[in-house]
Amino acid sequence: MNNNSKVLALKYRPQNFDDLIGQEVVAETIINSIKADKIPNAYLFTGIRGIGKTTTARIVAKILNCSNGIENKCKVKCDNCDAITNSSHIDVLEMDAASKTGVDDVRDLIEFSRYGPTSAKYKIFIIDEVHMLSKQAFNALLKTLEEPPSYLKFIFATTEIKKIPITVVSRCQRFDLSRIKSSELLNFIKKIKDKENGKVTDDALKLIVKISEGSVRDALSLLDRALLSLDTDKELDLSSAQKIFGYFDKSQLIDLFELILRGEEEKVIKIYRKIYDQGVEPKIFLNDFLELLYYFKNINSLTLESTNFSLNDEEFNKIKNISNQIQPDVLILFWQFSIKSLEELDIVSNQHLSIEMFLIRLMHLSSVKQIKQLDTKPKQENSTSKIETKTETKIIDQIKNISQEEKKNPEIQTEVKAEIKTQINSFDELIAVCTSKKELKLKFELEKNVNLVKFEKNRIEISFNDSLDKDFVKNLSTKLFDWTKERWIITLSKSKGDLSIREKKENEKKILIEKVKKTEIYKNFMENFPDAELVDVKSISKEDKDND
Repeated sequence: MNNNSKVLALKYRPQNFDDLIGQEVVAETIINSIKADKIPNAYLFTGIRGIGKTTTARIVAKILNCSNGIENKCKVKCDNCDAITNSSHIDVLEMDAASKTGVDDVRDLIEFSRYGPTSAKYKIFIIDEVHMLSKQAFNALLKTLEEPPSYLKFIFATTEIKKIPITVVSRCQRFDLSRIKSSELLNFIKKIKDKENGKVTDDALKLIVKISEGSVRDALSLLDRALLSLDTDKELDLSSAQKIFGYFDKSQLIDLFELILRGEEEKVIKIYRKIYDQGVEPKIFLNDFLELLYYFKNINSLTLESTNFSLNDEEFNKIKNISNQIQPDVLILFWQFSIKSLEELDIVSNQHLSIEMFLIRLMHLSSVKQIKQLDTKPKQENSTSKIETKTETKIIDQIKNISQEEKKNPEIQTEVKAEIKTQINSFDELIAVCTSKKELKLKFELEKNVNLVKFEKNRIEISFNDSLDKDFVKNLSTKLFDWTKERWIITLSKSKGDLSIREKKENEKKILIEKVKKTEIYKNFMENFPDAELVDVKSISKEDKDND
């Protein structure tokens, strides 16, 4: 295959330890062990995808069998190195454990290992994704792995180290390959971009590094995709890269967060819908929102480089300015609420609407401790003068409750009416209040379609059946605020919860009917009227008996 026709991840695959980035400690340890002639029976490389596990395995196989010796480090190629690179060496067998998982495959491997190498110093078995082997296959491999012939070496690679039996891990020399640092990966793909004569801005490359999450293969695949998505004479900037990879500008999220603090509901929803129209999924949006909350909470202990290129200079400074005016408990409450909403996405059918309600609920949280109290200074003047109150606050310093926010009234307020608050301390009290307030529809939903999971002060956690009205949560929240003059948080739980009130009544009714059926009166009645059926049982009070 023509080298120019290869994808970048294959075209620029490291062929020796000098080409390998981010794994200097691993490379130095392996080279020192080979120089000291203390070569382990088996190597085990583990780590996330795309950081060089299989590549390192091939480089180790080359160094062990290189005709020019360890000092050469495969820089001057020999026949063995070329054959291993092309996967055609007769003494180096590379096997994918995902397709050969059975004990019979391992037995064939062990049988093949009985014969010494043909043209190289060592016979080497490279097993990729070794965790895919069956339990029987691992057991069959144990004895050979512990005491192999002097010419036989095993090299394992896996992304799931926990799935490998500890008896196998203990027989290997284990190396944990780390994620590639953002700055190192950025410099690497810059060099590749220059070699390919690609026109890509540094901001676009930083976005590629962020998305790749420390994986070299992912970064090269994204760069390859980006270069192919644009014309040769056009430069790939950050905006184009965001459209190609489905990522939105973090500055939009910062603006949205600032508007949440101000309580500007219409603008918040408008920005979110703009983000959603860019193709961003609700779960990705919430995860990015959580990441932003982390930056707001810890921005003073972070540097721009430590944000993994998630933020540019302007965004970093803007977050720092805003975070200094927000108390930590506000951010922690937002974090907990976001995590809960992330769980709710698995329950609701329309996740897009759920996110909109999540943003609205953030603006309506009344349990949030305000950062700074309103500084009001009333001035006393003549009785004929108006009372003037000046309020000087920074809007960003507090979370405004939209529904509680009073409109400015230029007229004098001569009377202050006392607000009557209703105390609701239990689910039964909530039902009673619905009855007294003649909210029959709300009472019907609570009794029939709601299963209580937890009831605390200003917080109700429920599960529900398919018959629950779609506006139930909204209506209940509104009524609770009207009655108690406090904001309530209503969360939907995956737990089944208690039986609904209707179900409890039906169970009690069944128990009462079964009890009556055991009485002599019922038995005598059924003897005279065998076709009769007991449908309901009602208790007669003492007053009813006296009236009769």
